[in-house]
Amino acid sequence: MVEYKEYVAWDATTRWFHWINAIAVIGLIVTGLVILFDNDLGLSAAGKITLKSVHVSFGYLMALNLLWRFVWAFVGGHYSRWRSFLPGGRGYVASLRAYMASLLSGEPQQYVGHNPLARVGVTILFLLLLLQLVTGLVIAGTDLFWPPFGHWFAAWVAAPGVDPTAVVPGVPDLVEKTAYDSMRAFRKPFVEVHEIGFYVLVVTIVLHLAAVVMTEIHEGGSITSAMFTGRKLLSRRPPDAS
Repeated sequence: MVEYKEYVAWDATTRWFHWINAIAVIGLIVTGLVILFDNDLGLSAAGKITLKSVHVSFGYLMALNLLWRFVWAFVGGHYSRWRSFLPGGRGYVASLRAYMASLLSGEPQQYVGHNPLARVGVTILFLLLLLQLVTGLVIAGTDLFWPPFGHWFAAWVAAPGVDPTAVVPGVPDLVEKTAYDSMRAFRKPFVEVHEIGFYVLVVTIVLHLAAVVMTEIHEGGSITSAMFTGRKLLSRRPPDAS
């Protein structure tokens, strides 16, 4: 008979981060897809500005949530800290080899926190979110003139005699055309990277969800419910038990 032992895994802050981030990213994906196909959908100019405002608002939510998560990685619970979810560090390669060997044996090791392979996936997700965050803030500054870069772009394109704080999207009389065209050329690579990052992020999220399902099936450990309860039920002694 298999005996299970309960382990405390994710603290409340980490769980809240996960679900807030999920909501923000879903909102960004949905609004981002509509923005990509706005012409095909026949959106008006005012509709596009409103949609971009909603998209950027989801971006701000993600940014604040991500910033708090990075702070929490220094002061949070054992399994929420940098050393517990970033790949690398003392003994990481050995633990990765042992985990891969256990996968091939058909009896994978069970971890309280992220297993060595999942740590790679989590790091990729964080890097992609940061990439989307930085490029998105630049685009928000050039499209809507929103913080933190909007005031700089508004000052760049404002027509002579126009207060940069009065510059708003969709009013061409407030901007100087040559400066505006120059600003749009500057933003172009950020838009391209943001779009590519969008598709890569979507694929990575799908792989992340597939990995969660596969881990739940092959390893057990109530990995999904643990993101609600903070606790895992494991049938074998985890290598990362604290």
